[in-house]
Amino acid sequence: MYTLHSQEGRARRGSFETIHGVVQLPAFMNVGTAGAIKGGISSLDLPGLHCQVELCNTYHLHLRPGDGVIRELGGLHKFIGWTGPILTDSGGFQVFSLAKLRKIEERGVNFSSHIDGRKIFMGPEESMQIQSNLGSTIAMAFDECIENPAEYDYTVKSIARTTRWLYRCKEEMDRLNALPDAINPRQMLFGINQGSTYEDLRIRHMEEIAALDLDGYAIGGLAVGESAEEMYRIIDAVEPHMPLHKPRYLMGVGTPVNIIEAVWRGVDLFDCVMPSRNARHGTMFTWDGIMIVHNAKYERDARPIDTQCQCPTCRNHSRAYVRHLLRAKEILGYRLAVAHNLYFYNTLMERIRQELEQGTFEQFRREMVPILGRRI
Repeated sequence: MYTLHSQEGRARRGSFETIHGVVQLPAFMNVGTAGAIKGGISSLDLPGLHCQVELCNTYHLHLRPGDGVIRELGGLHKFIGWTGPILTDSGGFQVFSLAKLRKIEERGVNFSSHIDGRKIFMGPEESMQIQSNLGSTIAMAFDECIENPAEYDYTVKSIARTTRWLYRCKEEMDRLNALPDAINPRQMLFGINQGSTYEDLRIRHMEEIAALDLDGYAIGGLAVGESAEEMYRIIDAVEPHMPLHKPRYLMGVGTPVNIIEAVWRGVDLFDCVMPSRNARHGTMFTWDGIMIVHNAKYERDARPIDTQCQCPTCRNHSRAYVRHLLRAKEILGYRLAVAHNLYFYNTLMERIRQELEQGTFEQFRREMVPILGRRI
């Protein structure tokens, strides 16, 4: 259940009650694709990094170790040792971006695994069944991820099929949740808005799927190469047509600046591999801007990555040490860097929530967007 506590313009301060705990919104979901955040971060580390929600991926977990294995072991929460909310992506994005030799039909998608080439079929029912086996808190609907830009006529056909698939997802999820042996009989379902960069199609699709009264709604198919301005334009077009009392999730976004701008436009939930991926390559997010810790000027720098940060890395280690570990390709370097970036993202969301509570988010946005987007 979503509760809207306050608004500043279109920016929302809310909370979302789930069977695995209450999520304070806006929030960033930490991406543990295959059941772990790359960089040696354990589920036991996540509370200390202020993580509220972990995101895992249906496609990857289906391929290995297999959702049947995870079900036998008591579901994804027990498997990875995390008691908080988990959102599972439907696998749709990976089917369309990673899989080889895919063929789309009304029933679903035939494709070859990107790991070993074996033939796999996934449609709405299969995606719901896999996510039910995982027992995640929130399951995402199976949709077609359209390339950007896409032809208008193809986009019309694609979103019509995605809508039909959504009806099938809902019917199958209702059936699975009613089974006596369901891992999570209160599993939630989020629908996904598509439509490439066509405002009229985005709006039409949002109105169609909003009528289903799902547990939440996502904007998909953005942050895939279009400009930030294009992304903001689509959010501006879609947001007025999203249900007020449901969580709003912008998939795959993004930079700290992207997040602030999307919150300003009414978005509640985010996920992105950027903080962990960039950290492993030496790009650190700080309250002073973006730091490339590989740079030679940090070789003898005894200060923490961010002098304003209280993460475990910044409390205990220097820029010089983190730089050395990353350059030496020591696993500890990846762990320390990823821990810092995740902590930064999660505490950024805490700061955003605080500013919204105080009615000062607009001022915060004006001040921080230029700072957080610059390279130090």
